Amino acid sequence: MIERRKTRNVKAGNIIIGSDGPVTVQSMLNKPANDTHGNTLQAKALEEAGCEIIRLSVPDMKAVKTLYAVKQSVSVPVVADIHFDYKLALESAAAGADKIRINPGNIGSDERVAAVAKECKSRRIPIRIGVNSGSVEKHILAKHGGPTPEALVESALYHASLLEKYDFYDIVLSMKSSDVVNTVRAYELAAEKTDYPLHIGVTEAGTERTGIIKSSAALGALLLKGIGDTIRISLTADPVNEVTAGIALLKSLGLRRQGVNIISCPTCGRTKIDLIGLTSEIEGRLSNINKDISVAVMGCVVNGPGEASHADIGIAGGDGCAVIFKDGKVLKKVSEENIVEELMAEIEKIN
Repeated sequence: MIERRKTRNVKAGNIIIGSDGPVTVQSMLNKPANDTHGNTLQAKALEEAGCEIIRLSVPDMKAVKTLYAVKQSVSVPVVADIHFDYKLALESAAAGADKIRINPGNIGSDERVAAVAKECKSRRIPIRIGVNSGSVEKHILAKHGGPTPEALVESALYHASLLEKYDFYDIVLSMKSSDVVNTVRAYELAAEKTDYPLHIGVTEAGTERTGIIKSSAALGALLLKGIGDTIRISLTADPVNEVTAGIALLKSLGLRRQGVNIISCPTCGRTKIDLIGLTSEIEGRLSNINKDISVAVMGCVVNGPGEASHADIGIAGGDGCAVIFKDGKVLKKVSEENIVEELMAEIEKIN
C-alpha cells in the first residue's frame, strides 16, 4: 500500500485535489480554441474515457465562450489555461471555470494579481501554478545555472508567494521538465518544501510510445513515494490516449481499483493459439466494464492456472483450444473460436 504525502486539499468542482482525495487523471483539449463544437465533442469523449479533470486553452475572449460551452457539456471539472492576460482569468472564472491555470508573476502589476486572487477566492476556484523548463525567470536561471530542479521549485514557490500576499492558498503546483530525472527531482524538492498539492507530469514527453514510457518512468517513481495528487500523461497524440494511459498507470500501482486488471503472458514457443490477438480483443471487450477483477490471458497450461492463480478468472491456451479457470481451478475447455465469448459469459457471472 502506497502511503500518500500529506498535503493541503483544494477543491475543483466536485474533485478534491490533495491527499484526502484520490489521485486523479486529467488531460487537455487540443482542438482550436474557438472551435466550440469540436472542443465540446472532444470533452465528452475524454469524460467517457474516464478523464476526471479537463483543461482547455483560453488565449482570447472568444475562447471564453468555448470554455462556457465545454463546462455545460460535461460533469467533470473544467480548467481554464491562461497566459499573461489577467482579464481572461477573470472572465473564465465568471464563465464557470472550476480551476484556473496561471502564473501570477506573468500577468503584470500587484493590482492584477490581487484582482485574480480576489475573484477566485470569492468563487472558491483554485489556481494551478505551472512552471516548466522554458518558463523559469531569468534571474532564477542565472542563479542556478539553468532550468535545474532547484530553479523550477524556486520559480513555483515565487509565484505562489504572490498569491499568498493576498491570503490566497487554494493553490496546486506543478514544475515539469522534459527530462525524466529532473522532473522527479523537482517534485521531490517541492514535496520537501511545501504542503501544496502537486500536479505531476513530464512536459513535452513526445509521441504516444515515447511519451508513455517517459511519463511512466517519472510519474511511477513519484507516485510510489506518495508524491502526486493529480496527473497528466502528456502525449503528441489523441488526448483520450493520455487518459487511458493515466488510468492504466494508476491501476498498475494499486492507486485505482475500478475496472478490470488484465494479466497476460508475453508468449513463447509453447504458445499454440493467437494469444496476442485474443488479448487485444479481450482488452477491448473489457474496457467499459467496471468490475474490480483481474483477468488472466495466458499462453499455455504451464503459465496458466498455476502462475496466474491469483487472477479472479482467466484462460490458458492449448493446441487450438483453451481452458477457462477461476480462482486457480479449471472450469472447462473451449475451442479457440469460442474463447472470448465463453470467457465473457463467465465474467458476467462474477458479482
